[in-house]
Amino acid sequence: MNALLESLQFLLDPDWMMKNGGLYLVLLILFIETGIIIGFFLPGDPLLFIAGMVISSATETPYPFDNALFNLLFWMLLFTISTIMGNFFGYWFGNKFKHIVNRTEDTWFLKRKHVQTAHDFYEKRGGFAIAIARFLPILRTFAPIIAGTVEMNFKKFAIFNIIGAIVWVGSITSLGYLLGDIPFVKDHLEFIIIGLVVIVTAPVLIKLINKKENNKQTV
Repeated sequence: MNALLESLQFLLDPDWMMKNGGLYLVLLILFIETGIIIGFFLPGDPLLFIAGMVISSATETPYPFDNALFNLLFWMLLFTISTIMGNFFGYWFGNKFKHIVNRTEDTWFLKRKHVQTAHDFYEKRGGFAIAIARFLPILRTFAPIIAGTVEMNFKKFAIFNIIGAIVWVGSITSLGYLLGDIPFVKDHLEFIIIGLVVIVTAPVLIKLINKKENNKQTV
């Protein structure tokens, strides 16, 4: 567990990121987190924010253009494609291996509570859940898998998948790009990241608290 926490800490260090794969590493992590079961713990939101910072200031990044705005759009396009493909993989996995996803007991890589939370969220929000789940840690990993398990219409899934990816990647990466050169942000990056995580996880926490209160009232 300590090794895992240390690895996550390294991922949130812009300098370490640039020395160990750079933005190509972000592409891989986004794919894993948004469709592969074991990726639910990965920090997608902070990574996109830090990627935006790196794009705005680093000189080691392999930019294909001389124009800074074009470079931002180029990497956001790649990030978007990566996370879209991650969701497609998750959908395929959920559809192909329903018997694994729907099993009642926990395994080392699949926790029933995560699947059930994603399933309940999907049932309540429908297709919109695929898009909005992008902003919710854990749910963004399991939502496409659940969609495949319940055999959601693939065309509908694809539309919400693409919309959600564009909004998620575009908003958080742009935020990191715009704030990346501000000295206060650089000097207090850990607090900025914590605040970002709190903002995107707050809806999940509120939902769980309300659900718990409702259950108490019905008992």
